[in-house]
Amino acid sequence: MAELDPLTITAIMFLSMLALMALGAPLAWALTISGVGSAYVLWGPGGLDLLVSSTYSAMDNFLLVALPLFIFMGLVLQRSGITDDLFEMIHKLMGGVPGGLGIGTVIICALIAAMAGVSGAATVSLGIIALPAMLNRGYDKKLVTGTIMAGGALGFLIPPSVLMIIYAFLSRDSVGKLFAAGLVPGLMLAGIYMLYVLTRCRINPELGPPAPPEERFSGIEKLKSLRHLIAPGLLIATVLGCIIGGVTSPSEASAIGAFGALVIAALHGRVNWDMMRYVMLTTTKLMGMLMWITIAAVFFSKIYVGLGAGMIVGEVIEDFDLPPMMVIVAMLATYFILGMFLDDFAIVFITVPLFVPIVREMGFDTTWFAVLFILSMQSAYLTPPFGYNLFYMRSVAPPEITIGDIYKAALPFVALQIIGLGLVVAFPQIALWLPNLIF
Repeated sequence: MAELDPLTITAIMFLSMLALMALGAPLAWALTISGVGSAYVLWGPGGLDLLVSSTYSAMDNFLLVALPLFIFMGLVLQRSGITDDLFEMIHKLMGGVPGGLGIGTVIICALIAAMAGVSGAATVSLGIIALPAMLNRGYDKKLVTGTIMAGGALGFLIPPSVLMIIYAFLSRDSVGKLFAAGLVPGLMLAGIYMLYVLTRCRINPELGPPAPPEERFSGIEKLKSLRHLIAPGLLIATVLGCIIGGVTSPSEASAIGAFGALVIAALHGRVNWDMMRYVMLTTTKLMGMLMWITIAAVFFSKIYVGLGAGMIVGEVIEDFDLPPMMVIVAMLATYFILGMFLDDFAIVFITVPLFVPIVREMGFDTTWFAVLFILSMQSAYLTPPFGYNLFYMRSVAPPEITIGDIYKAALPFVALQIIGLGLVVAFPQIALWLPNLIF
């Protein structure tokens, strides 16, 4: 194997990893087994020293401290009752507008994304709270489920995003810069969703009928309902302000966010032993999984870099004489295909060490490419057959909504996500304007 060229060895490594995953091996074990085998065959027992150094380099990164705290924050908020309050506010403010609850659902998803940093939190919470409420008011089941799933995926893009933190760890980009870059595209995509829901319900009001007159509220009651925005608004402004403004590091801001989430939960009277036990255990399980994957992925990528395969891939691109933008489009197409079968963490660990050096070599802004990656992951979470948000929705949807209905509901929103991705590809300043302004 040591006599083979680096590109062939890379292909063997990736194919063996994918074969192990196809056999049911967890990602961490697939990466470790293929990495250990490759290192041993290439460099003998001394090659296994890379596993030790990879473990130390992964565990010695202060940036990763932010991960358990942001996950903890999201889980506490999920159990705090804040989603119920926000949906009650939206019902009072927008219930009388055709499709108003659908538009409001996207707004709530954006708010939860800015507090929780993960995709599943908004999808599950609103699937439990908003889905039955909208179905009971005569909303179309495909429009409702599609809106909740697409809105839930905003957690990837609107900061603080856990996936962005992992991306920054692998690419060595600034987390604050990535957070700033994701904000405008995230709000743009939320606006595209709301415009779609509003347009469809204007054309056909039966898809999202307005509330009857007896269920509408006065201006005073609407104004009072805005108090539910105070706590989440303060938390979002504090956490993002500290990171983007450079007041604290992401790790320090995550501690502020975790404490703020506990305060909000306490104000709602939800802090008790059962809630804390659930949050602590779930955070520990998720972080255990992520750290094993991180160590295995760093080890795998070090072997890959040691082979010089990145330079070989760059030379292949030069030999084919592809325009740089076509290379970017090919990478995004690869993300789209991988997203049908792998989860976002698997994709980021497999592809970032391969793609980012090439993007940098071609002279593109890696912050811009990070936003393109995150947008692609949003599509991956909605793309059949294995999009995670499809199964999150299936787990909370009533029996009359089949998996076929959920698949069909996702397709228009995948198309909207591709439109959003195309806009950021064509107009990079959508992603780069805010970070360039601040940094």
